[in-house]
Amino acid sequence: MSQLMSQPSQPDKAKPLLTASVHDVRYFASLLRGIGFSNRASMRFTAGSGITVTVEEARTLLATSYVYADHFDEWAFDVDNLQAAPSQLSAPDFDRHATSFEIPLNTLLECLNIFGTANMSSSSSTGSKHKQWRRADDASDDERGDDTRRPNANRIDQHFGGNEKRTSMRLTYAGPGHPLTLVLAEDSSGPTTTCEISTFDSEPNLELPFDAEQTALKIIFKSSFWLRDALSELDPSCEKITLIANPVAYVQSAHRGIPAKPLFRIQGTGAFGSTEMDYPNDREVLETFECSRSMLDISYRFAHISRTLRALQNSTKTSLRLEQEGLLSLQFLVPVPRPRGGMSDSFIEFRCLALDDDVAQ
Repeated sequence: MSQLMSQPSQPDKAKPLLTASVHDVRYFASLLRGIGFSNRASMRFTAGSGITVTVEEARTLLATSYVYADHFDEWAFDVDNLQAAPSQLSAPDFDRHATSFEIPLNTLLECLNIFGTANMSSSSSTGSKHKQWRRADDASDDERGDDTRRPNANRIDQHFGGNEKRTSMRLTYAGPGHPLTLVLAEDSSGPTTTCEISTFDSEPNLELPFDAEQTALKIIFKSSFWLRDALSELDPSCEKITLIANPVAYVQSAHRGIPAKPLFRIQGTGAFGSTEMDYPNDREVLETFECSRSMLDISYRFAHISRTLRALQNSTKTSLRLEQEGLLSLQFLVPVPRPRGGMSDSFIEFRCLALDDDVAQ
């Protein structure tokens, strides 16, 4: 918490560029925590859209969390009060309806949890600890009597008890050169605290554009636990993870006596050997499967792919896409309640470059 109050308040407070409030910070904190593997984060406020937070690692992995404006009880962006930083004024694509800055993400998460009520209940984080990967000869989930394996078992709203204390937040930002200010309260009659977090001019982020026309593989997992449990059971000492896929027609045309090619396989390789997990052509597992190349075989550093586990923990569906050149896109659908009732969908996206051929060997 060393960066709190690091910028003294100005005698004449500037009119806020952005004012946003939410009655329960747990959903907001969960979306940020899903990409919390790096402290240096770029935060962008857009008038009609909301907040995007981006982090990167080793110029190879890019993660973005999207927090939409309708997730907040209050969202007021004063476009007329927008003043760009000097570094932004020279940018050819300067947007008059958005502002961005860098912020220490760990400090922001610590502030949100200052009353200890921004984290999920412990039961949610241990719910999948003892689950077993389902193989072809295993009994069904119903035969095991394991209700937690059902697709809706990891809905984010199930993590929060109705009687638990909640922290409300009012967020304000006056523009470049000003701190991000959070007013946090524990219940209506509880204590209140104000945190000011230093902000910094944004540096250019890693750009990994995904060309949809060059998509070689597209998978939508009907429930995220099909991917989460597979990654969780890989040996942490794995050095690389390989994704292997074949078109459905190619798999179905296999001749007798010849080993069938996998539809989709995740293979983890490390110093102590390898682990393989195959996915069946089952709509209860893979809601969508499209593969345009036979014997698709692309590897990534396991240390990068394992960064997705926090986001997987709270997601209900996962979209996996592979570009022809190996760029991997993972999108995790995260349900968030609307202030006036009902649910809205947000998502967290990871993009990762493949290993070079000489590195993968």
